[in-house]
Order: sequence, then structure tokens, then C-alpha cells
Amino acid sequence: MSEITPDLVRHLGVLARIALSDEELERLTGQLSAIVDNVAKVSEVATPDVPATSHPIPLENVFRSDVVGQMLTVEQVLQNAPDATEDRFKVTAILGEEQ
Repeated sequence: MSEITPDLVRHLGVLARIALSDEELERLTGQLSAIVDNVAKVSEVATPDVPATSHPIPLENVFRSDVVGQMLTVEQVLQNAPDATEDRFKVTAILGEEQ
């Protein structure tokens, strides 16, 4: 059993600048106690001979090969653009400058 007490929860609330009612203190004391107990159980099982993992199922690189393909020409890219200049898309300024 963890050593989470209502006084400790109240102190944590003060540190976090959270006003807690008596009902919240009681509820949070039980919840934090359960969390600390579960972390302790996991810590008991985690031994040095068990490698750390980030995922329960071993994953390998699932990306496709990076292969150069056929590219569009500048004309093809800009053919449906509403406005273009010097082989680039031309867009309206958005920084609040006068048009």
C-alpha cells in the first residue's frame, strides 16, 4: 500500500496552485494511491535482464524504398494555379500588408 495521504494530496494541490475540496481530496487520495501501487508493481517486474521496449510487438521499418520516379514539369505543376510568377505560385500576402 502506498503512503499517499490526504495531507500529501493537499500539499501537492498547494504546489500546483489548485484549490481542492474535501471530496476531491478524498477521491484524489484513492486514485493517486492506486497509481503509485501499480507503478510499484511494474517496478518489481522490471528487472535488469528484461530489455526496455517502446512497443509490445517488435516493429521493423515499414516504409517503402525511396525510389526516384517521374517528376512533373514546372508547366504541369502550375497549369491549374490561379496565379503564378517566375515559375512559382503567387499568393496573397497574409501579414497584414497593404495590397
